[in-house]
Parts: sequence; structure tokens; C-alpha cells
Amino acid sequence: MKKTLSMLLSVMIIVGLTACGNIADNGTGGMPKETDSQTTNEPEDATGDVPKVLVTYYSASGNTERVANSVAEASGADIFVITPVDEYTDADLVWRDENSRVNQEHEDENRRVELISTAVKDFDSYEVIFIGYPIWWGDAAWVVDDFVKNNDFTGKTVIPFCTSSSLPLGESGTKLAAMAGTGEWLEGKRFPSGADESEVKEWVGSLDFFQ
Repeated sequence: MKKTLSMLLSVMIIVGLTACGNIADNGTGGMPKETDSQTTNEPEDATGDVPKVLVTYYSASGNTERVANSVAEASGADIFVITPVDEYTDADLVWRDENSRVNQEHEDENRRVELISTAVKDFDSYEVIFIGYPIWWGDAAWVVDDFVKNNDFTGKTVIPFCTSSSLPLGESGTKLAAMAGTGEWLEGKRFPSGADESEVKEWVGSLDFFQ
């Protein structure tokens, strides 16, 4: 009897250890970790050599964020979110209100707040950088300015993209390139506020780096 119980106990222990091993294999250990404002993606259907890519963006209402996430998924890019120290409320963003925060900052650059950080971990290792932003008053939202000014894009290819319900990309990318003073800046892409994910990924796939 004791021998039988001992054998049953041994079997139960082995089964228990196997179950624990399966839980660990299927847990979150393999998921990308978020460090500060930076996350990591794997490229979709990557073939051959692909460059190391970073998608950095500022999103006021979530439209640019959705496009940025689609760009990152399609290109296997890491993500860095550009975040002001004091984030904008819905009331802050009412451009029709002359007393709103965006109106006051548009009229007076000294009112514009700093960013939480412009430093990207291992920034030098990135070869291609997408920069996304909404269009404000016909230009890139000024929230991205300090990121562009405070980083060295030498040896990198930079691709701007924007979201807007009606305004075009215009000269926003050209102005950011002049502000940066370094890097090879390509012509960017404008997406409507409700851009379809497939449209974004088709654009990324059309770029030479990802063909």
C-alpha cells in the first residue's frame, strides 16, 4: 500500500511540474517590455536584411497614435512617444477658442512646455526614423520640435508622416528637416484622421527599405 501511494505521489509531482513548465512557456515572458516611452515590435513578413527602425510620434487625440502603431507593426520598428510635461486636455486643443492653450502657445512660443524626454535609448543604432505628428496651423505640431532639435540624425533616413482631417503635409517635413540640420529627410505622407490600417501598411511596404 505504501509503495502504491509513493508511486502515485511521484506521478502527481511530475504532472505538476510539467503543467508549470507549460504555463511559463505561454506566459508574458516573451512579450516586449515597455521602457519609459519606448516599445519594441517585430517586423511583419520580413524578408532579407531590414534596417533598424524607430517610429517616434506625438498624438493629440489618438489619430496619429493609431497610424504610428500601424507603421511600427509593418516595419518592425521600436516606438518612442513624444510627451509634453503637461499633457493637453480636450479644452486645451480647441483651436477655435482664442483663450485655449494651443491658441496661446501658437501666438507665444514662450508658453510652450518642455517634453518629458527627448532621449531615445540606443538612438545611434537606428537607421530609419519615422516621425509622426498632427498638423497644427499648417505645420507640424510644435510638440515635436524639441525632439527634432535635440537629436542628431546624421547617417539616418528620416520619414515624416502626419494626420489631418483636411490640411496636407505641406512643408511641415521640410521645415523639420531644416530644424534638424542633419539626416536624409524623405518626402512624407499625410493620412486622414480616420486612416485605414491597410492604407498605412501599404505605404510602408512601398518604401524601398521594406520591399
